[in-house]
Amino acid sequence: MRLAHPARGRLGAALTGLVLACATSLVLAPAAVAQVADLRSHTEFRVCADPAASPMSSDDGSGFENKLAELFAAKLEVPVSYTWFPQGMGFITKTLRAGVCDVVIGYAQGDELVQNTNHYYTSVYGIVTRKDSPLASVEQLTDPALKGQQIGVVAGTPPATHLARAGLAKDMHGFDLFVDRRVRDPIGDMLEQVKSGQLAAAVAWGPLAGPLVKQDPELQFVPLLKETESPRLFFRITMGVRAEEQEWKRELNSLIRRNQAEIDAILFEAGVPLVDDYGKALKE
Repeated sequence: MRLAHPARGRLGAALTGLVLACATSLVLAPAAVAQVADLRSHTEFRVCADPAASPMSSDDGSGFENKLAELFAAKLEVPVSYTWFPQGMGFITKTLRAGVCDVVIGYAQGDELVQNTNHYYTSVYGIVTRKDSPLASVEQLTDPALKGQQIGVVAGTPPATHLARAGLAKDMHGFDLFVDRRVRDPIGDMLEQVKSGQLAAAVAWGPLAGPLVKQDPELQFVPLLKETESPRLFFRITMGVRAEEQEWKRELNSLIRRNQAEIDAILFEAGVPLVDDYGKALKE
């Protein structure tokens, strides 16, 4: 805590004020630290999550992020509790920053709204097609076979830039991801249109599309590992905590390091495409 002393026009008074302010800060510092530490529960693993972001998180506990939360809670020997709020505008403000929950299970590395833990997986965008489609062998967005084909993509995402640069803007069908997923399912709708033939292909984020494709024998997901142009199509995923909670971040980092094999097993089982840290090869 820093206390400002009002200017009095005399050096002595100013110095006195500075000394008092510093002394007060030293006296109050432990209380301030305790106040920050008290935001985190030590009796529950309190998760901030979207109730309808399947296959990642769901209020029925079926998402792979729910499974990860259960793993971490078990390691900490506390129960899981949730604060549910739709992803999008206000999610972090109303949940993590409000102090009603302590961790966001999946958050892209580098986002300044949260403090990131070490990343615990890396995934990539990919192309979804029918297995019997003539586009089933496509591995790059510059493939001439995509010309004139109807392609679904989430508006504003990195692959939309790649498709536009490849001259496919007129063939793109944009979907909005940041909607209330309790009433709309944009990724599910996009993949259903691929399955029905309304779309020839879709380009989607692996952790969203991969688990859905795994459940459907008619579809396939091909990770985009050969793209060399910006923006990149792979991202490292962390857990998000409050900026001031260094000790909590270190505890989660330790859990990630010591339990990486179990984390990978949950993600593989869910159908999340895992790649190396540079988005060049699938992780086996």
